[in-house]
Amino acid sequence: MSEAAAPRTPTLYAESPDGVLIAYRVHGDGAGTSLPPVLLVHGFASDSRVTWEGTGWVQALQGAGRSVITLDLRGHGDSDKPTDADSYAPERLGADLLAVLDSAGVDRVDLVGYSMGNRVISGMTELAPERARRIVIGGAGPRELFATWDLDDARAVLLRDERSHNPLIEQVLRPALAAGADRQALLACIEGVAGAPLLIPGDIPTLFVAGEQDPVPAGVQELALEWDSDLVTIPGRDHVSTLTARAFKDAAIAFLATETSASDD
Repeated sequence: MSEAAAPRTPTLYAESPDGVLIAYRVHGDGAGTSLPPVLLVHGFASDSRVTWEGTGWVQALQGAGRSVITLDLRGHGDSDKPTDADSYAPERLGADLLAVLDSAGVDRVDLVGYSMGNRVISGMTELAPERARRIVIGGAGPRELFATWDLDDARAVLLRDERSHNPLIEQVLRPALAAGADRQALLACIEGVAGAPLLIPGDIPTLFVAGEQDPVPAGVQELALEWDSDLVTIPGRDHVSTLTARAFKDAAIAFLATETSASDD
């Protein structure tokens, strides 16, 4: 007889200040380490199971002795999906992360963000920088992707199923639509996040990771120098394949394993 499948991690819900419910999951208890949990923040048109569980991130971090918290950003996965752009302002997205931490009873975390998820982390650190110990910024740079899009073009794809002349819009939106994503929620997210800054307080150690063939984090080399942060470049990887690279996981695990000195607390 084959072994029974491991029970699926239960989905919990945190209520954000504006009443939106955010789905999250806690993986492991981190027993045996003094380091805080790792909060994983996915990007646009995805969810935590696809981005972090399906790519081996949760397993790799647990294998390194860390407890892990994953969440579905509002508009995505099992979380509520408001359809007005104001609901996706960076400060509201950042408040969602704090609501999850409060619901999970966690004071401070390390964070790994990917793509748009880093704008959400930025919003969180503007509200409560003391809740973040170390941050890994994956697949993001100084230029916010949606600010480079013709939003009317994105609306045409999402609302009228028209083809876009921008191949990146097609590349990002078509798989999400094929998977049954909420069109109105995705559009509201694009409109609310467009132009959001990437600003992390300078006393929070950060590591940048970018695929060699990924156009999304353009300018990341200069930003890493400006912030006096290390940058790990993954050879031969684009925006999608960078996420699955073992080198990305190894770099993040090593960076987050560093103890914070008492002077940093």
